[in-house]
Amino acid sequence: MNDNPPQVYLNGQFLPLERACIPVLDRGFLFGDGVYEVIPAYRKRLFRLPHHLQRLDNSLHGIRMQPPLNHDEWRAILERLLAPLPDGDYSVYLQVTRGVAAERNHTVPQGITPTLFAMASPLPVPPPAEQRPGIAAITLDDLRWKLCNIKAITLLANVLVREQARDQDAAEAILVRDGLVMEGAASNLFMVTDGTIVTPPKSRYLLPGITRDLILELAGRHRLPCREEEIPLTKLRQADEIWITSSTKEMVAVTRLDGETVGNGRPGPIFCRTAGLFADYKEAIRAGEVD
Repeated sequence: MNDNPPQVYLNGQFLPLERACIPVLDRGFLFGDGVYEVIPAYRKRLFRLPHHLQRLDNSLHGIRMQPPLNHDEWRAILERLLAPLPDGDYSVYLQVTRGVAAERNHTVPQGITPTLFAMASPLPVPPPAEQRPGIAAITLDDLRWKLCNIKAITLLANVLVREQARDQDAAEAILVRDGLVMEGAASNLFMVTDGTIVTPPKSRYLLPGITRDLILELAGRHRLPCREEEIPLTKLRQADEIWITSSTKEMVAVTRLDGETVGNGRPGPIFCRTAGLFADYKEAIRAGEVD
């Protein structure tokens, strides 16, 4: 009998990671035919879980799949996954693929059972080298498909632009389509100009970020001027501040863009103010004061 605590969830079972296997004919493996979510858990309390699960449902509908579980069922699985772990902050990954078919065929087969997978790992803490001075980013043409609002597991384009960024000693690639800034390879984008926080509006060309939406909520609640509008690359280059946000990076200032200094080369005052509000929100989650 294995007394080790469960490490992952796969198709109704909790089992150690090394025992979690899928058939080679799974359409997620063959076609990238699936979607995913990444959910922070602060002191094992899941961050904005209803928002993440609604986005998961939206992504599933976007690829013509019905949600295999309801939100209460997902919550029960994820909380059970976290329960045996030591107290701390975690990143919960969950993935749904269309499932295993009898043969490799582009046509979607009928009546197959989706593959459900979830795991929890310690939430990575940004190194001090990123937290204090901010990061460097580059801009690149957006070579992804036209349904970026779906959180699909087909991420090769994102991997390639991130590698281009790393080749230039940058931590993120900011993607540009028809002269307009969309988002990062794995992040949403904000800039500050004339004291106002600006982020691109939601569209099929960018992911509707959960952290992004929270930042807008916090800014509005604390009367920090903010708006959603298209950002031309020329305007981004003139920004006083640039930030990126994501579930795992949370909030990070961009202090160099394409080799040029952003603002005074340090995280700006509005970034610092908003990051403080976000940190307070996290502490409220850890204390069980907000869901």
